[in-house]
Amino acid sequence: MDSTVMVALFLSLAGGLSTCIGALFVILTRTPNLKILGLLQGFAAGLMLSISFLDLAHNAINAVGFLKGNLWFFSGVLLFALLVKFIPEPTLTPSNRDVKCKKKDDGDERDLVKEQKRQVLFSGIITTIGISLHNFPEGMAVFLGSIKGLRVGINLALAIALHNVPEGVAVALPVYFATESKWQAFKLAALSGFAEPLGVILVAYLFPSSLSPEILEGLLGSVGGVMAFLTLHEMLPMAFNYAGQKQAVKAVFLGMAAMSASLHFLEVSVPKEVSL
Repeated sequence: MDSTVMVALFLSLAGGLSTCIGALFVILTRTPNLKILGLLQGFAAGLMLSISFLDLAHNAINAVGFLKGNLWFFSGVLLFALLVKFIPEPTLTPSNRDVKCKKKDDGDERDLVKEQKRQVLFSGIITTIGISLHNFPEGMAVFLGSIKGLRVGINLALAIALHNVPEGVAVALPVYFATESKWQAFKLAALSGFAEPLGVILVAYLFPSSLSPEILEGLLGSVGGVMAFLTLHEMLPMAFNYAGQKQAVKAVFLGMAAMSASLHFLEVSVPKEVSL
């Protein structure tokens, strides 16, 4: 289990810290290309849907039966739906995406700019907290996937990493506008990603060192429900908003095809004795 925890920590750290890539979008360009971010979200959504339905939920149903597999799956959906209800995840909005500083012609305008920056900074801090709380269950998902095998853990970490890039933008953009500090923007985006390895550590010590195959498959089925809800509730709307519906749908199917190819490649190339 110790090696599994280390692998899960590495994967979740890599996935979580992809928020830093989003921060670099902001720091280096000041005006991130939202269409690219939308296409990236669409591609990640395709990866996530393939993992959720064609891998995690499918294997859970095969392992524990149709009824139990669906109960596990929808328990994950319900869990994440409750999380979203009580802790809605902030995203890029016109108010924190398109804010422009006015020229400082007089004292009134300077006061207005200061007040505007305070409001935007508060928005950035709330965004950081919200995204960090949402990243906890993603870290748990990576850990449970890593227990099942390297293939599941890597695929989950990859999809989550792509999903986290726009989250890094959502954190860094308002902070950069308010503070004009590249370091502060980058630091808060990175901190929001650290919630994922913390999620790994939490679930690693909550679960016993060994799980029965039935319970493990059921938990992975629940992870599939969490990932499916995350995809349909947050990732697809963002992709449609930024990239347009037609382009986003193409990106979704491209992501699904890429994940299917990845699953096939790993199945045929990895020796049977290696746990996938």
